[in-house]
Amino acid sequence: MSVDKDTGVAVLTLDRPDRLNAVDLATAAGLAAAWRAFRFDDTVRAVVVTGAGRRAFCTGIDRAADVPQPGSPYMVDDPLATIGPKANDLWKPVIAAVNGIACGGAFYLLGESEFVVADEEASFFDPHTTYGMVSAYESVYLAQRMPFGEVARMALMGTAERVSARRAYEVGLVSELAPPGGSLAAAVACAEVIASYPAEAVQGTVRALWQAQEATRAAALAHAPQLVSLGNLPGERQAELFSARRPGFRLR
Repeated sequence: MSVDKDTGVAVLTLDRPDRLNAVDLATAAGLAAAWRAFRFDDTVRAVVVTGAGRRAFCTGIDRAADVPQPGSPYMVDDPLATIGPKANDLWKPVIAAVNGIACGGAFYLLGESEFVVADEEASFFDPHTTYGMVSAYESVYLAQRMPFGEVARMALMGTAERVSARRAYEVGLVSELAPPGGSLAAAVACAEVIASYPAEAVQGTVRALWQAQEATRAAALAHAPQLVSLGNLPGERQAELFSARRPGFRLR
């Protein structure tokens, strides 16, 4: 991460471009630590989160990560549950700059950002159902951003379809489109404006915005672990589906 002390804007970058910025356990821990560090750094007044390279913002959990699970359907260890700013009690404004593809667990980060700026060539999809997994957390986060039918379509169509940046802009997931490679600069420009305002007023506004939907979001997320436990296929079966995935997709 980098912090511009003059503007008060921090840029937090997922820096695993060779893995399409997929989140392994170390990255998950690093993200949580970074958000919590920002809580105590009064020089940081706004944050931009982005992914390294042009191919992807984030592709969710790294499938090579070994995530042990309790032997009970009532308990699920989700390594992505604390990768977002709100999960770490950070109420400073966060803007996501999306380059390339954003899918699956990327929605934990997008869902806890105040708004999203995307390259015109970016795209979004949710692969869970294709690989025998329940889209629970992701669908909850998206339901706070998009019309129900659009969320349902993305979650149920899996890898067969990707939502273009233009369509994401039309349905409200994205607030601004930038030229190819321009999302970071556009997001930083917004963050610099916000960071120039009195921090108390900005942070109070962020908290008020989230309070408006907090009860619904918290109630929905409370059911997610059980839905994942009930609906997910065993890991080996997921791996079989992943290795046999169909090539090609429709971009809409």
